[in-house]
Amino acid sequence: MTLTLWLTFLLASVLISVSPGAGAVNTMSNGLRYGVRRSLPAIMGLQLGYGAQILLVGAGLGALVATSTIALTVIKWIGVVYLVWLGIQKWREPPMAATSDDKAPLSHRKQFWNAALVNLTNPKATVFLVALFPQFLVADAPHGPQLLTMGTTLILVDCMVMVGYALLASQLFRFMTTPRRQQQMNRVFGGLFVTAAMALASFKRTA
Repeated sequence: MTLTLWLTFLLASVLISVSPGAGAVNTMSNGLRYGVRRSLPAIMGLQLGYGAQILLVGAGLGALVATSTIALTVIKWIGVVYLVWLGIQKWREPPMAATSDDKAPLSHRKQFWNAALVNLTNPKATVFLVALFPQFLVADAPHGPQLLTMGTTLILVDCMVMVGYALLASQLFRFMTTPRRQQQMNRVFGGLFVTAAMALASFKRTA
């Protein structure tokens, strides 16, 4: 992969990660409640799910999933149900004291696996990667190193973008000084999770 081609792919990676989705909502929700440092397990969980999608496509299984209506439908509806569940949990989440030092009621492990499942149950990522990778693969060069370069780029870029989202959201905490404001924000993020679920439910693979 030439430097010019990689820079083009890097730009595409940034645009992909910056585009709001379920992962971004998850990160901003965690950033608002726990701060940047305590959101890192969830960000790493997102990357596990993203990495699994990349490996799936790189191994050639992504194309199989993308062309299987049954597999795509099952994965899609698991993701829809899970996002709705996250939305309900966030909507019902009680306010916390703005001066409290305990901002991490969820264990790091639970944050990690909750976030991982968000990306693991997103079939749009599989379909998108199946469409994206061939555009940057050099046909007469070994595919393994190219896929490794692209996968690493996608994950590193997404990590940085998610940290940015968490940092942005964490700055809102200083304004969440009353239970009423915190409840309103919890319901905003709960609604965003459900909106992401509706977007996923409406996703249809193009022929």
